[in-house]
Amino acid sequence: MAEAQLQQFLEKVRQLNAFVALSESDPAVREALAACSHHHAVVALARRHGFEIGRRWGEGDAAALSDGNLFAGPCPPAGEERVSVLARGETWRLERIHSCQASSPPGFWYDQSEHEWVTLLQGSARIRLAPDATQGVGAGAGGTKAVGGEVLELCRGDTLLIPAHRRHRLEATDGEPGSVWLALFWTGACAG
Repeated sequence: MAEAQLQQFLEKVRQLNAFVALSESDPAVREALAACSHHHAVVALARRHGFEIGRRWGEGDAAALSDGNLFAGPCPPAGEERVSVLARGETWRLERIHSCQASSPPGFWYDQSEHEWVTLLQGSARIRLAPDATQGVGAGAGGTKAVGGEVLELCRGDTLLIPAHRRHRLEATDGEPGSVWLALFWTGACAG
């Protein structure tokens, strides 16, 4: 194993250990972890708490993007996503997500404690928002739409602001060369 892969493996182990420690010290996190029915749900739960445990060692990360090209790297296998954390601060995280024919598992809904703003840089995607009459969501490059319980069709250049705890799921993304997203997650106030 090359040194870079060794470091990536060790970082994943550190992230896993930190997530385990959080689940042992926080009953709410432990309860949410116990309620997970599949790998994707565990990865999503960990990500909501700032841990990246989904990437396998040897897969690309932000270092693979060191040439500054967000489109660099191979398309992930069909049905998968690759997430690279590009930058992070105490209350925010910027990610590049490369999806290939990806969708949320049946019955799974994201319910994140962070606000999320995404822009689709390549490809197209469908996102379903759970019905919620109390929260608006901004979508599209051409303006803002108030939506609830509907499917949004996104194409290159479209943006989407999803407030914290607005339940949503990924319905579909393009096949090869895939859909490439830039996603900003943060906690605190959300002006949208």
